[in-house]
Amino acid sequence: MKNIIIRLRVNYQNDVDEIRGLLTEQARLSLLEPGCHRFEVLHSQDDRTVFFLIEQWESPEAHEVHRTAQAYTEIYQPRVLPKAERIAHVSDIVA
Repeated sequence: MKNIIIRLRVNYQNDVDEIRGLLTEQARLSLLEPGCHRFEVLHSQDDRTVFFLIEQWESPEAHEVHRTAQAYTEIYQPRVLPKAERIAHVSDIVA
């Protein structure tokens, strides 16, 4: 299992609504991919420029395949990442 929590901070307030829509579509497409057990997008109530992605993949290999799929190559990498700061944490489930 591979669990990832990603914190995205949108660089400009004007881009928040666009990024929200793109992340929604990315999550929808990612959930259709083999090996994707969980893909959630959370939008911070305290700082509206911040989003959290919570991903759970069957294996590191399934996550690598995800990085070649439409959700990553057509939405996340070219359209989201240029407009946001990204901090990723590969994590273990404790409880």
